[in-house]
Amino acid sequence: MAAALMEETALSPLSESHTPAGMPYAIRLEHLSRVFGSGESRVEALRDVSIGIPAGSFTAVMGPSGSGKSTFLQCSAGLDQPSEGKIFLGDVEVTALREPKLTILRRERVGFVFQSFNLLPALSAWENIVLPIRMGGSRPDKHWVRWLVERVGLQGRERHRPAELSGGQQQRVAIARALVTKPAVVFADEPTGALDTRTGREILELLRDIVHDVGQTVVMVTHDPVAASYAQRVIFLADGRIVDALDAPTRDVVAARMTHLEP
Repeated sequence: MAAALMEETALSPLSESHTPAGMPYAIRLEHLSRVFGSGESRVEALRDVSIGIPAGSFTAVMGPSGSGKSTFLQCSAGLDQPSEGKIFLGDVEVTALREPKLTILRRERVGFVFQSFNLLPALSAWENIVLPIRMGGSRPDKHWVRWLVERVGLQGRERHRPAELSGGQQQRVAIARALVTKPAVVFADEPTGALDTRTGREILELLRDIVHDVGQTVVMVTHDPVAASYAQRVIFLADGRIVDALDAPTRDVVAARMTHLEP
């Protein structure tokens, strides 16, 4: 850990001011940039981003449209390759991996929760949950899966297919699926965007409780100040750069900060 902290002090002054000190990091970004296109169509989605996400924390990433938050998530999760810089998941340099090792890392050490749930309609809730393990050629631990089913509140719904579940229940399946491999980080992309207000808050409470109860690291991209207020820390992006961070966020403070980021 000491070596990691020494490395972190070498990051830019901006990143030092927005990265909690003295904690192990689940994920670190070092001078990360992502450029799309060239010439007049060149777009810098991320610009020299350096930050560490502490293990066992709930972090929200916010910013106006075009700020780079989706690219931040995709690069951090190994879904997209940065143009420059390094990404570390624990002690593994993600940017040094190539397929198929990158595929294995995503399957085993990264969990995903999407706005649209991304469940397979022909599979039951249980089958959707254990899918990452099955794809890896392993047998799921039934005791662990049963615990997850109970923890996310799906008792009695294990054999139901997605069409037989409400939106909130489908998202609970997606959360259990994201957790089934005991990943280092769960990335959530607008996880309440397709849900009504009450159900959305139940899902956010579930994510927050999982961080607290089992020490899971969660990184959530959202545009909603209410959703961000469930996180322990909010990172604000604008024009591809980290411009601010806020601890112990409240809805009103986050909303006010976002107002100043809007173009």
